[in-house]
Amino acid sequence: MRALVVYCHPRADSFNAAVRDVVLEKLAAAGAETRLIDLYAEGFDPVMSGPENAAYLDLTIGTEHMEPHVAAIRWCDTLIFVYPTWWYGLPAMLKGWLDRVLLPDVAFLMPEGENGTIRPGLRHITRLGVFTTGGASRLLTFFVGAPGRRTLLRGLGLLCKPGRRTAFAMHYLMDSSTPKTRAQHLQRVARQMDRLIGPVPQRQEVRA
Repeated sequence: MRALVVYCHPRADSFNAAVRDVVLEKLAAAGAETRLIDLYAEGFDPVMSGPENAAYLDLTIGTEHMEPHVAAIRWCDTLIFVYPTWWYGLPAMLKGWLDRVLLPDVAFLMPEGENGTIRPGLRHITRLGVFTTGGASRLLTFFVGAPGRRTLLRGLGLLCKPGRRTAFAMHYLMDSSTPKTRAQHLQRVARQMDRLIGPVPQRQEVRA
């Protein structure tokens, strides 16, 4: 297993750091090769410039400006995100990482012909994990549509291997959390990691 953990939080003492540590401990115990991208620690620039956007759209952008991030995406077979949910979605830092790193011919292939659609480019990723926290309740988050979860597990997930193994855990009502609820959530993260690390089921081919 080759696991890439993308971590996004501006404070070293955040609860998300504790979640990240559980994720890393579980990967280490499973003997996984692991790479950690800490977006705030490295000062990642999430802003796509005008020239970069133009190159993106006309497919002259290349990947050199986003190494070693692109190399890490191509290397991993397991992709895990740890981040806080802000305004029901992804922090700007993480959204910018998706915009700038998951490039054409990296995460997806551009459409062929008129009225075509993009084609998946992350079929080598067989496991996808999302671990987050948020101030809203579960009910309110789902009423709004849980856009962060949908972006990663559904939108990004569709680019990954069919039959991929997924895991998700969110601590809702984080602003009124207690030591007990935080400890319970870390246990939930550990259980979800055990599930994610387990063998990926093989899809059965349907024969005529």
